[in-house]
Amino acid sequence: MKLYADRFYAFLSQPLLPRTRLVLAALVVPLAFAFTQPLWRISMEAPQYPQGLTLDIFATHLEGGNGGQHLQEINTLNHYIGMHKLDRAAMADLDWIPFALGALFILTLRVAAIGNVRALVDLVVMSTYVSGFAFARFIYMLWTFGHDLSPDAPVKVKPFMPAVLGSKQIANFTTHSLPSLGSALLGVFVVGLVGVLVWHLAQGRRSAVRAAQADGSRASAGSAA
Repeated sequence: MKLYADRFYAFLSQPLLPRTRLVLAALVVPLAFAFTQPLWRISMEAPQYPQGLTLDIFATHLEGGNGGQHLQEINTLNHYIGMHKLDRAAMADLDWIPFALGALFILTLRVAAIGNVRALVDLVVMSTYVSGFAFARFIYMLWTFGHDLSPDAPVKVKPFMPAVLGSKQIANFTTHSLPSLGSALLGVFVVGLVGVLVWHLAQGRRSAVRAAQADGSRASAGSAA
């Protein structure tokens, strides 16, 4: 068992294969485009808004539909029920996302250029953590918006949890909350990293087994001699 462990740790220190470096370099493309595409879309429909209102959440800003008019309409509606105004300042919990994505971009290029298998493992762990933490903060932010209502609001509503993923009825509004292209691109990046790591670990395991078998064959030959 110790022999297998020593070989595995030695494998972690090995440089990445050339094809792995090419795949990692290619994976920074969807990561880069994630900066320019909406990560999430929140929309709502009501009898007075038959065409609906939309809000796109980017890594760097918010963007309402109809040239930004929808964001103003949503904020007007939120004012009546005592919700905070939706703007970048109110969503400061997400300000770290552009820096995190930029760090992943740089680290991925670094691993592709000079990294070893251990660095690839670290990159996968960090990317998974950033994705999970961002989604958790998004959920918390929505919870805060729905529960921290002003007591002086013209219209009194009970605290509520806005839709996180899917649809939800709130008063006479049907709200929808779904990931957008930016999240899909991030998903391609993370899944691609995990796939590359799994492939590399499988290659390392096969190499360790073959080396152990070869050692066993040489030991048997030596005993026979």
